[in-house]
Amino acid sequence: MDAIIENYRRGRHTEYCDQFIVNVESVDSAEKAAALIGKKVIWTTPSGKQIPGKIAATHGNSGKVRVIMEKGLPGQAVGTKLQVA
Repeated sequence: MDAIIENYRRGRHTEYCDQFIVNVESVDSAEKAAALIGKKVIWTTPSGKQIPGKIAATHGNSGKVRVIMEKGLPGQAVGTKLQVA
Protein backbone atom coordinates (compact mmCIF):
# COMPACT_ATOMS: atom_id res chain seq x y z
CA MET A 1 0.00 0.00 0.00
CA ASP A 2 1.40 3.40 -0.96
CA ALA A 3 1.33 6.57 1.11
CA ILE A 4 2.53 10.14 0.63
CA ILE A 5 4.52 12.06 3.24
CA GLU A 6 2.76 15.40 3.67
CA ASN A 7 4.71 17.22 6.36
CA TYR A 8 6.65 16.98 9.58
CA ARG A 9 4.66 16.79 12.79
CA ARG A 10 4.95 20.32 14.06
CA GLY A 11 3.52 22.94 16.32
CA ARG A 12 3.85 26.66 16.44
CA HIS A 13 7.31 26.62 18.00
CA THR A 14 8.57 23.05 17.53
CA GLU A 15 9.16 20.61 14.71
CA TYR A 16 9.59 16.87 15.30
CA CYS A 17 12.11 15.75 12.69
CA ASP A 18 11.45 12.04 13.23
CA GLN A 19 7.64 12.24 13.00
CA PHE A 20 5.59 12.80 9.85
CA ILE A 21 1.98 13.28 8.84
CA VAL A 22 1.21 10.75 6.12
CA ASN A 23 -1.76 10.40 3.75
CA VAL A 24 -2.38 6.71 2.95
CA GLU A 25 -4.10 5.95 -0.35
CA SER A 26 -7.67 4.58 -0.08
CA VAL A 27 -7.96 5.65 3.58
CA ASP A 28 -10.45 8.48 4.03
CA SER A 29 -11.76 8.18 7.59
CA ALA A 30 -10.41 8.04 11.12
CA GLU A 31 -11.81 4.52 11.58
CA LYS A 32 -9.87 3.15 8.59
CA ALA A 33 -6.75 4.98 9.75
CA ALA A 34 -7.05 3.50 13.25
CA ALA A 35 -6.81 0.01 11.73
CA LEU A 36 -3.32 0.87 10.42
CA ILE A 37 -1.80 1.72 13.83
CA GLY A 38 1.24 -0.46 14.52
CA LYS A 39 1.99 -1.29 10.86
CA LYS A 40 5.51 -0.82 9.56
CA VAL A 41 6.46 1.68 6.86
CA ILE A 42 9.56 1.94 4.69
CA TRP A 43 10.92 4.99 2.88
CA THR A 44 13.47 4.31 0.17
CA THR A 45 16.12 6.92 -0.56
CA PRO A 46 17.05 7.74 -4.16
CA SER A 47 20.23 5.71 -3.63
CA GLY A 48 18.24 2.64 -2.54
CA LYS A 49 18.79 2.75 1.22
CA GLN A 50 15.66 1.92 3.24
CA ILE A 51 14.65 3.78 6.40
CA PRO A 52 11.98 2.00 8.49
CA GLY A 53 9.26 3.46 10.66
CA LYS A 54 5.98 2.66 12.35
CA ILE A 55 2.46 4.13 12.28
CA ALA A 56 1.87 5.52 15.76
CA ALA A 57 -1.50 7.29 15.73
CA THR A 58 -4.22 8.86 13.64
CA HIS A 59 -4.15 12.55 12.78
CA GLY A 60 -7.49 14.28 12.45
CA ASN A 61 -10.71 12.92 10.97
CA SER A 62 -9.73 12.69 7.30
CA GLY A 63 -7.71 9.47 7.52
CA LYS A 64 -4.19 10.79 7.94
CA VAL A 65 -1.76 9.03 10.26
CA ARG A 66 1.32 9.97 12.27
CA VAL A 67 4.46 7.97 11.48
CA ILE A 68 7.54 7.78 13.69
CA MET A 69 10.64 7.00 11.66
CA GLU A 70 13.70 5.22 13.04
CA LYS A 71 15.92 8.09 11.92
CA GLY A 72 14.91 11.56 10.94
CA LEU A 73 14.23 11.85 7.22
CA PRO A 74 15.65 14.66 5.11
CA GLY A 75 13.43 17.53 4.02
CA GLN A 76 13.48 16.13 0.49
CA ALA A 77 11.32 13.24 1.73
CA VAL A 78 8.27 15.51 2.10
CA GLY A 79 5.98 14.91 -0.86
CA THR A 80 7.46 11.53 -1.76
CA LYS A 81 5.98 8.05 -1.43
CA LEU A 82 6.59 5.40 1.19
CA GLN A 83 5.44 1.80 1.48
CA VAL A 84 3.06 0.57 4.20
CA ALA A 85 3.76 -3.11 4.93
